[in-house]
Amino acid sequence: MPSLRLQSPGHAPSVYHLYKKITSIGSGRDNDVVLPDPLVAEAYASIQFDGQMYTIQTLGRKLEVTVNGKKRGKHKLSHDDRLVIGNCELRFALIDEAPPVENEAASTVADVDAYLKLYEFSERLMHQRDLSELLESLMDAIIEITSADKGFLILAEGDELDIKVARNIRRENIADAVSQLSDSIIAKVVRTRKPVIVSDALRDDEFAAAKSVMQLRVSSVICVPLLDRGRLLGLIYVGNDSIRELFQQDTMRAVTVFSAQASLIVANALLLNELRVDNKRLSEKLEQSRFGEIVGTSAPMQQVFRKVEKIASTDISVLITGETGTGKELIAREIHTRSPRNGKPFITINCGAIPENLLESELFGHVRGAFTGATANKLGKFQAADGGTLFLDEVGELQLELQVKLLRAIQERVVYRVGDTRPETVDIRILTATNRDLEKEIAGGRFREDLFYRLNVVNLHLPPLRDRGDDVVVIARYMLSHFSKQYDSRIKGLSPNASVAIRKHSWPGNIRELENRIKKAIVLCESTVIGPDDLGLSADALPTILTLADAKDKFQRDYINDILALNNGNRTKTARDLGVDPRTIFRHLEKESDDGAPTE
Repeated sequence: MPSLRLQSPGHAPSVYHLYKKITSIGSGRDNDVVLPDPLVAEAYASIQFDGQMYTIQTLGRKLEVTVNGKKRGKHKLSHDDRLVIGNCELRFALIDEAPPVENEAASTVADVDAYLKLYEFSERLMHQRDLSELLESLMDAIIEITSADKGFLILAEGDELDIKVARNIRRENIADAVSQLSDSIIAKVVRTRKPVIVSDALRDDEFAAAKSVMQLRVSSVICVPLLDRGRLLGLIYVGNDSIRELFQQDTMRAVTVFSAQASLIVANALLLNELRVDNKRLSEKLEQSRFGEIVGTSAPMQQVFRKVEKIASTDISVLITGETGTGKELIAREIHTRSPRNGKPFITINCGAIPENLLESELFGHVRGAFTGATANKLGKFQAADGGTLFLDEVGELQLELQVKLLRAIQERVVYRVGDTRPETVDIRILTATNRDLEKEIAGGRFREDLFYRLNVVNLHLPPLRDRGDDVVVIARYMLSHFSKQYDSRIKGLSPNASVAIRKHSWPGNIRELENRIKKAIVLCESTVIGPDDLGLSADALPTILTLADAKDKFQRDYINDILALNNGNRTKTARDLGVDPRTIFRHLEKESDDGAPTE
């Protein structure tokens, strides 16, 4: 299994197996990897395992690790990478390192077997997604390395323990699993969160009198906890009822190492399973919150939907307002779809995207020879929409001269092609949209008031995405599901931090911006879960996670500053109020001054 081999002047080489999700490195004795260099910080770096990759990262901005001769603050580790911290050299290995010569006796066949099985199981995880199959494979591997005749994987669900897998040596499921477990042994592991080995339970001083042990006539048992950041995920329980003293300390060590790594794999599998359940729940919620092609459950959007339902069946003119990218065209299409004109043409034209000298021809059409380049008769958008709906997007961009002609066409339902004097009658419904404040445009003389009142019989204002509450996350997940299928991606969902970042971002480009960021993340993300970095969202939008020591230090610093301010900078009174020596306050102020913070 992955390991670090440590060498430093004056010390024998040592090997540290990386079986935890986060492995701490530093000179402090509490670290998982202790560096015998007093000049190295007590907490210097950590190695994190995300289920696929190991990454080393320093714990301070000014701290660096030399990786293969190059200084790094963060680095994804590869096999045989050489790391230098202070006067210590560490070599990272993906396969198990041989321990130092003096500890060679501790390397057992069981250890090697466990690591090989763990490696095989990790490989299988990359291709196998079904949670029940994964857990069965896990237990089969553990039974094989321990020579047990049965094994159980028990997961914690709230305050209850549920047997998820019960297997025998023939790789078959055990039907009466509950009756084959010792409650007293399980209870001890749950209570202490430490592994337990019982070589002969019927003669064991602690468990011999237990009712479950006597009834089962238990012989050899190993029970180890599955932990994830201190949280009890469950237990691995293996036993053999016919052979006493089957399990020795080296067997328990191998199972413990296996279970520590297996905790990460099980946690990852559970996360994927939760994402599947979450996606199913999302699909159901999506159907309930869908209004045609529009997704929204927020109060402002529900108000818009109610208006649409009321006006759709009429031919009343509607002006749709809102910022760019809020979905104005989707609303216009939904009005058309719910109207009696559904099945007839729905024609759109963006008034701001067509040059002014061509816009009249696009709207009303032209006859051959009307202007240079007019080589044939052409229908305009008004004629093309006859019997249906014409949607004029960005109507606020129209020049005043065209506004006059548009007003006449709407009032009389008659249009004239450019270069022609013959009127053409049209039967259309007019829907318009703009991101401008047309009342201000009227006040500035840039938009006709009579046209405004003709278009704005009913106003539908679409709220920006930032004002739609949790809609933004629901829409993001909907887009993720849709585009993942379209791009044949293996992305499963959004990380919790990604959801927080999406919720906090202001989305100046609204839904259009959200769609672009989701597409980019799906294409470029290297994991199965999208994080905030994949979306290009700033980490500033996320809550800062501090170490416990840093959090305590920050709280103390801020609290002292608050009391100093309350006491108008009186250091003696502040020390008395806080119950500390006045020198503590003076040291605090000196440190604040050194850090560049303002002092009294």
